[in-house]
Amino acid sequence: MGFVKVVKNKAYFKRFQVKYRRRREGKTDYFARKRLIVQNKNKYNTPKYRLIVRFTNKTIIAQVAYATIEGDKVVADARSSELPRYGIKAGLTNYAASYAVGLLLARRLNQKYKLDDTYKGVEEVDGEDYYVEKEGERGAFYCVLDVGLSRTSAGARVFGVLKGAVDGGLDIPHSNKRFPGYNPETSDYDASAHRARILGSHVSNYMQQLLEEDNDAYKRQFACYLKEGIMPDMLEGVYTAAHAAIRADPSPAPKKEKPADYKPKSYKKQRMSLAQKKGRVAQKKAAFLALQ
Repeated sequence: MGFVKVVKNKAYFKRFQVKYRRRREGKTDYFARKRLIVQNKNKYNTPKYRLIVRFTNKTIIAQVAYATIEGDKVVADARSSELPRYGIKAGLTNYAASYAVGLLLARRLNQKYKLDDTYKGVEEVDGEDYYVEKEGERGAFYCVLDVGLSRTSAGARVFGVLKGAVDGGLDIPHSNKRFPGYNPETSDYDASAHRARILGSHVSNYMQQLLEEDNDAYKRQFACYLKEGIMPDMLEGVYTAAHAAIRADPSPAPKKEKPADYKPKSYKKQRMSLAQKKGRVAQKKAAFLALQ
């Protein structure tokens, strides 16, 4: 056997520096994060706001936050689990729900900073390009999109949240090149195609197709819609009504007050007294002797 050079020797491991925990877990792209949160020195302690969009299997989470040394501070938060309050009771992770979450976050944030009357955004969905312009003394709330580890492919749901936030009155730098309806070959943008996606026409078309072709598959795939009595031709009205309801009252639902005698659940094993311990030992002895 020839000579084999040991590359990873003791000196290598003594000098090895582990990566950050969230990098090891595959949760944070620190190359992107650094560029999103670093602020110019001459701006001192001015926060740099980010529109953070994350997706789980059942929920869409949108937050506006800024970074500090102690950790990120959340300014506003909206989730798709809140949408049933506004009439969207099924399909809480699709593109139309993404738009509604973005709109809810924007209206909630503007309400918090008393900008909701000045920057109303797009009150009727049309899918057209919209960029907020300054009105009066105070500018629109500015933030940048933080997609995390999501794929930024054309038509991705993360851009639905972005469009909803922009239409809600937030100032977020973007272009229409990743929106549904954009044709990269001709560089044309079809706003009507984007409007149809925002109002769930892709879902209603598939529902109608499945209803005609395979009724059993339709009942299985759209069981949640059927449970709520939502038919294919009702979806556009559901989303339009939800957008109006969000604009009417974007404030979060009040927290339920806990009763005075409320005790949180505890899964800790209760400590035994000396008498209980001795009794337990005696019980075990008796059980053992009975088997002899």
